Amino acid sequence: MPITVEHVTHFLSVAAKLIHAHRDELTALDAAIGDADHGANLDRGLAAVLARLPAVADKDIGTVLKTTGMTIVSTVGGASGPLYGTAFVRAGMALADRHELGAEDVALALEAALDGIVARGKAQRGEKTMVDALAPAIDALRAALAAGQPLDHALQVAAAAAQDGALATIPMLAMKGRASYLGERSIGHQDPGATSTAYILRALAMTCSRSEEVA
Repeated sequence: MPITVEHVTHFLSVAAKLIHAHRDELTALDAAIGDADHGANLDRGLAAVLARLPAVADKDIGTVLKTTGMTIVSTVGGASGPLYGTAFVRAGMALADRHELGAEDVALALEAALDGIVARGKAQRGEKTMVDALAPAIDALRAALAAGQPLDHALQVAAAAAQDGALATIPMLAMKGRASYLGERSIGHQDPGATSTAYILRALAMTCSRSEEVA
């Protein structure tokens, strides 16, 4: 079953609900190594995205994602705004003029999002950032699809890999952003950006496994 614009808007709605539900957790994680505003900022940004979606409901998937990215850039403070904004804009560029997506399109969009984050944040794996959740998720997705698994199951595998990746940031030394100023004191804390990334990947998996909920 192809992914449509309705699936994408439903995914954004589920992501907004998950981030809102975990807002305090994300803020607490950020309080330990950042500015204590990651949860609140991302929650506000995704709420703004939901408010903008009706205006692009009849547009292509690329336009929906680019609008999402630009809205996040304009409403989310700190480093996460430009990073998430760039990720969604790049994904939208990869899916320009598309009204339906297959499994390969989803993988390409996630890879474009990762490339955008790496280009904007100059981050690599192992530096305690959202890259440490998104990159292994893409690897897991690609492996599952190559093994012949359907997209809904492959995305569940990817979401689990993102969660594992977020947990794996705990013993890492932060090398980017505000957390890097703490040096070795950043060790022992889970990265908030990797954690929110894992929740967004979970939302994507939930959307594809429960497509009957799309309205």
